Amino acid sequence: MTAESWPALFGAGLWVLALLATVLRFLDSKRLDEYAPVPDADAPLVSVIIPARNEARNIGPCLRSLLASRYPALEVLVVDDHSSDGTGALAREIAAEDAARHGGRGRVRVLDGPPLPEGWFGKQWACHSGVAEARGPLLCFTDADTRHGPELLSRAVGAMRARGAALFTVAGAQETVTFWEKVVQPFVFAVLLSRYGGTESMSRSTRPLGKIANGQFLLTSRKAYATAGGHEAVRAHVAEDLRLAQHYTALGLPVHMVLAQDHFSTRMYTSLGEIRRGWGKNVYAAGRDTLPLGRVGRAIFPFIFPVPFLLPLIPPLALLLGWLGPLGPAALLFGSITTVASLLYWMGAYRYARVGALWGLTFPLAAAVLTGISIEAAWRGSRVAWKGRNYVSRPVH
Repeated sequence: MTAESWPALFGAGLWVLALLATVLRFLDSKRLDEYAPVPDADAPLVSVIIPARNEARNIGPCLRSLLASRYPALEVLVVDDHSSDGTGALAREIAAEDAARHGGRGRVRVLDGPPLPEGWFGKQWACHSGVAEARGPLLCFTDADTRHGPELLSRAVGAMRARGAALFTVAGAQETVTFWEKVVQPFVFAVLLSRYGGTESMSRSTRPLGKIANGQFLLTSRKAYATAGGHEAVRAHVAEDLRLAQHYTALGLPVHMVLAQDHFSTRMYTSLGEIRRGWGKNVYAAGRDTLPLGRVGRAIFPFIFPVPFLLPLIPPLALLLGWLGPLGPAALLFGSITTVASLLYWMGAYRYARVGALWGLTFPLAAAVLTGISIEAAWRGSRVAWKGRNYVSRPVH
């Protein structure tokens, strides 16, 4: 063992410990199955609000999964946000079918979204408009690309009560079909995990910057929602779920998350182009809003923002450059140890994401793709383009 080997071993040891710490933090999580469904006789009306803009591909399966819920007191409001692909017509067909099955008393209402005001993001405005028509004391915001299991809502209401949450959210399964979905999606969520840890560490945190929520499923009481100012309070933030969680926490309203992969799923994107546009919309502003940035921090943030996606590339690059010669045997030693550890970590992450352990071998490709997306997003900054609209996402700090 040469003298130059010790720094390489020390660095590799730190890398391995960091991976182990990330895994241990994730193990501090609760699952929705640990909570009993709320009794039917004690089930309050839940108003499920779906903001939908050009969601013809998704609105049918989403509504049908909700209408198959075993929850006994349910209304669904689809807010058609000026769609041009027939989303509203499809939703109304399903609403009519449900009404016919229930003697004219259907559970689905389809609302035409009012014109978008200046300074609002479309999703927030659609949610805000849906709340104005909702009747339930509990509000559930969900996306059109989600699929709901029969017990999801009942167990979520039970868990929300048991945990004393003002805002309750779940982390579900990500449906991945195409090559790029399988490569990129598990990687993104593993990076998020490394930032926030397991559901319990996030739920216990009393710091707004330690909170996150999944906008694909947000369950809240109407009272807490009104206290927090609802979606109007986050009307100009692209990551409205993150900001709602932070805003609730700042007001002392408890925010809780549990795992629900067996009860809830989402297929967010179907191609590399959709992945680029979708994550490009979210990652920069969301990352900016999770750090205590002052004026200097905001100035340097665009340059450091891609770093979390670049870090996983260090082991294979060190191994390659050490093997080829430019960095020498110390880099080869460091790269060998950390690449093996990284492979085991990423194979576990991809297996947990139900994609398959062998897909973990693609993590360098995923890191490269997300690095490119993050660089493009940093260059674009607060400017956001989504579904034919252009926005500016207001910074928090």
